[in-house]
Amino acid sequence: MFNIGDKVVYPMHGAGIIESIEEKEILGDKQKYYVMRMPVGDMKVMIPMTQVDNIGLRQVVDEQTITEVIDRLANSATDLSSNWNRRYRANLDKMKSGDIHDIADVVRCLALRDREKGLSTGESKMLDNARQILISELVLVKGMDESQATGLLDKTIFSGSKASG
Repeated sequence: MFNIGDKVVYPMHGAGIIESIEEKEILGDKQKYYVMRMPVGDMKVMIPMTQVDNIGLRQVVDEQTITEVIDRLANSATDLSSNWNRRYRANLDKMKSGDIHDIADVVRCLALRDREKGLSTGESKMLDNARQILISELVLVKGMDESQATGLLDKTIFSGSKASG
């Protein structure tokens, strides 16, 4: 279980900090919830404590993992299908995993594809969501603000080389 002050990642939503644990009654059912503040987008999310394992809530990664992710973003090789439907499903599976390496792959591949050929509306929304998730974790791990994390992400992907932050 997690404690107040823990930095966690909610797959498909992003990283945040658990601010409190509250008991709420919804439709006659009392449950305890983690109340998580998300620094990117400045919103609060309530996560039922009984669903944490099903949701895939996890601790934010460490500095070493962020370094690996930045290296991965700098690798411009893409191996995604040219069939948008297959590509979309593969990327959606990566997003749902909540794994930061998978999310970095989605961001890199879709950002490069967008620059080369453009994206469908669905893929464009997926890229925006994946970027926000990645940026939110960068903000919490590296102690950056949102604009610094966004700049690091863009510089790394589009320069094709390592960027420091």
